[in-house]
Amino acid sequence: MNQTQITKEKEGMEQPQTQVQTIPVARGDGIGPEIMDACLYILGEAGARIEPVFVEIGENVYKAGHSAGITPETWEILRKHKIFYKAPITTPQGGGYKSLNVTVRKAFGLFANVRPVVSYAPVIPTKYPGMDVVVIRENEEDLYAGIEHQQTPEVVQCLKLLSRPGCERIVRFAFEYARAYGRRKVTCMTKDNIMKLTDGLFHKVFDEIAQEYPDIEAEHWIIDIGTAKLADTPEQFDVVVMPNLYGDIASDMLAQIAGSVGLAPGANIGEEYAMFEAIHGSAPRHAGKNKANPSGLLLAGVMMLVHIGQGDVAERVHNAWLKTLEDKIWTYDLVRKARAAGITEYREVGTREFAEAVVERLGEEPEQLNPVRYAGKAMRLSFPTTDVRSQKMELDGVDVFLREGTKSAEELGRLLEELAGPEFQLVMISNRGQKVYPGGLPETFCTDHWRCRFRCQGAGEKPTHEAIRRLLERIEGQGLEWIKLENLYLLEGERAYSLGQGE
Repeated sequence: MNQTQITKEKEGMEQPQTQVQTIPVARGDGIGPEIMDACLYILGEAGARIEPVFVEIGENVYKAGHSAGITPETWEILRKHKIFYKAPITTPQGGGYKSLNVTVRKAFGLFANVRPVVSYAPVIPTKYPGMDVVVIRENEEDLYAGIEHQQTPEVVQCLKLLSRPGCERIVRFAFEYARAYGRRKVTCMTKDNIMKLTDGLFHKVFDEIAQEYPDIEAEHWIIDIGTAKLADTPEQFDVVVMPNLYGDIASDMLAQIAGSVGLAPGANIGEEYAMFEAIHGSAPRHAGKNKANPSGLLLAGVMMLVHIGQGDVAERVHNAWLKTLEDKIWTYDLVRKARAAGITEYREVGTREFAEAVVERLGEEPEQLNPVRYAGKAMRLSFPTTDVRSQKMELDGVDVFLREGTKSAEELGRLLEELAGPEFQLVMISNRGQKVYPGGLPETFCTDHWRCRFRCQGAGEKPTHEAIRRLLERIEGQGLEWIKLENLYLLEGERAYSLGQGE
């Protein structure tokens, strides 16, 4: 697919908007103010029918006592306008600070993160001249739920949460995106050979929904080899849909090998709200030096203009930007690439000068690169999800997690077999996922964090919550500290938990 299709993002409206629209704008931290000022200057000179309303987020707001980096007043502004143009921010180091991006995405249901990655060969040096990939990243779930606990002095945990509705929405979004913009293939990437329930759900939903789109090729890759293939032969991929963490990593990697992370835009799309941003960070070491490349944020602004029905302005801006690249007017990051490739003819400019060069070329179109055209295609953003809440779940056992730093696996196992009582039998003990009792190896390294699995004694019997409470009381009575428990369930008669070794 050509430049046009990757930039006329799915959020495009059918009819051009002629009224001025108020847009909440955050200038951000680090290089944020410089690149945002450059982008607003270009958009204004191009005739964008927008009126910025500036809001403060980020480092100063964090330090003023708002743990998410945003004030209640700003929340209300965003709720009112349902759109946000945001420069990168700095999250202070240390605990207690939440990711603003994650908070905004989840608060406003911005479930789809869209990151187009294109190589601009032959203008920008790249080893991958055929790259034209769109990463569709699930935006609200996975490890980015941010639910972490220190469970013992030696062990911390992070919960990976995926839901069927969340998987269905992002997978269907990816296929709808591909169909709307003439894409030929959708690739799903997971690690379901290891995480069989969480990533397994994502893969299962992908396979189910792919059947509804026979006109689009569907394939699945395990994420490790899939990412390797993306890095080696990105031209073989088209639309790639991934859970949150994988999509974050893969899109940054692709942007870098395409030419520069500084060129990559991102759109965060929900049913009612949208946020547009560059995918890179605030780079505080470059702040105030008139050095940063504003391109990623500018292209995010182009995506925003299409979203609000101003495709005519988006087209002017994007074509002028492409012409600027063609004329070899580059910021330091692209110059560094050029030097490494042996290119000597270029003009290195700062942030302000780059913006001025784009403005000078408004109304022009590139000659080597494909000019963009915005046809105003719209894509539906509200999708039905399968209601599975009435499915039958039956209690089948319990995993009790213990903190114990003095006993060996054998000692702990023998004690817990006695404590299992008349209701349960101890099935196994694992440490960091490795079975250590019964039949464990003495060479296995163990921490102070043990998973102890109990099932009912008699065949066909089912445990009760009351029986689990009695089990915990017996465990406590022997001075053992249980730190959490996970009930084991059957879903519609099928096992809904992972088995330990030898079960």
